[in-house]
Amino acid sequence: MKILIINGSPRKNGATAGILWKMQEEVSRQKDTKAEMVHLADLNMGYCKGCGHCFQNGSCIIKDDGEKLEKKIQEADGVILGSPTYASNVSGQMKVFVDRMHLVMEQGLWGKYGIVVTTGENYGNRDAANVLKRLIQYSGGIVCQSIVRNIPFSHSMENDRKLQKQIDVASKRLYESISRRKQYPIQRLFHIIVFYVGIRPFVLKKGKAYMGVRKKWENTTNLCP
Repeated sequence: MKILIINGSPRKNGATAGILWKMQEEVSRQKDTKAEMVHLADLNMGYCKGCGHCFQNGSCIIKDDGEKLEKKIQEADGVILGSPTYASNVSGQMKVFVDRMHLVMEQGLWGKYGIVVTTGENYGNRDAANVLKRLIQYSGGIVCQSIVRNIPFSHSMENDRKLQKQIDVASKRLYESISRRKQYPIQRLFHIIVFYVGIRPFVLKKGKAYMGVRKKWENTTNLCP
């Protein structure tokens, strides 16, 4: 079992990263499980140009670490997405990830299970969490659990038992969901509505301009036309 953990914080030892490190430890304790952490701030990943090349041809025109990260996502059984809260939204690094991975249109998380982690000192962290939840659900994945916490800047989590319990529960739920291929009927119904009412008709109407998207569907989902 492969779990990919994506840290959207520019800091490797901040509140968000601290939770993700703990989750990596917990998930890695599960049988036959490998968890890999990726720090978006370390990657050479340029901004999306909005050119539409990926939709037409199935690959990004920019050749950088974004392509390598997309491959890691494809190979993973589950993903954990973490971001601090900036202006009631995800970080800049995480937004670039969302734009570059074109996960929603290509259904890049189809059949995968995920956890969302967001932190903040004040308001807005639930808004940031909703951005990541929608990303997973719209992309064909299932959100098993979310951790949304108000945490002071550079807060030590060593004695935070409540947070540690949340991490334990979320990690085990992710592992069990993947192992048992657990069904989440409401989320699956929601995704089917989003896909068949919104995404699929739009892509089919675009014809050759979105041929790359349709090829991705054929390779990764059973929802292809």
